[in-house]
Order: sequence, then structure tokens, then C-alpha cells
Amino acid sequence: MIRDTTSKTLTTFAGDTTKQGSKVFTDDALAYTKLKGYEHKTVKHSVKEFVNGMAHTNGIESFWALLKRGYHGTYHHMSPWQLQRYVNEFEGRFNDRNFDTIDQMKRCFDGMIGKRLTYQRLKNSKFVNS
Repeated sequence: MIRDTTSKTLTTFAGDTTKQGSKVFTDDALAYTKLKGYEHKTVKHSVKEFVNGMAHTNGIESFWALLKRGYHGTYHHMSPWQLQRYVNEFEGRFNDRNFDTIDQMKRCFDGMIGKRLTYQRLKNSKFVNS
């Protein structure tokens, strides 16, 4: 989670989370103009451009649409300190969206192998005591 969308915040976030030289695709918001050290391509949503060669933001916009549907349709509130857990949940849903139900369930169960959540750990977690 970031606190604002200023150029300083966004460039710091990119620097902390993205390897130098990576391809970065964004819209044409002025806050991104100070990104340095990346192969930065933009799409100009302000003039109805949504694809510029290989650059587009369709994937991330599709993900945010899924997350927002979950927010409005299921949860109605996501506390800031739990937001990453919700994002992780919807990341899994997004990444599994092309699998049929049986394969989604198998992938879920395969992810549980070797993991154990005890009642004591659950009872003591920040998640439950909020």
C-alpha cells in the first residue's frame, strides 16, 4: 500500500520493488515522468490510447476490477492493515481464473500440503483479535 500517488512516492515504490532495467508500463500520469533506469513505456489514456505497441495496462486494470468487485460485492470493507491479505486472495483468484473448478480446487489443496494452522496460532493472530 502506498500513502499517495505523488511522483516521489511512486518512483520510490518502483525503486524498492522493481529491478533496474525492467520494463515498466504505465498510463500517462505526470507522476511517472521521473522514473529513471527502467524501460518505461506509456499509454495515453487521456487521449483514448489504450495500447502502445507492447505497452498496455489491461492486465492490472482487470485485476483491480476483480478486487473492487470483491470489495463491493463480498467484503464491503477492507482495513488498511489487512489489505495485503485481501490483495493476496484476489491475486490467487486472478491467476487461477482460467482453470476449471476442479483444477482450482486441486491447486488450492496442493498449496495446503505440509502446512498446519493450529487453534493456538489462530487464536493468537492479529487477524482474529482485531
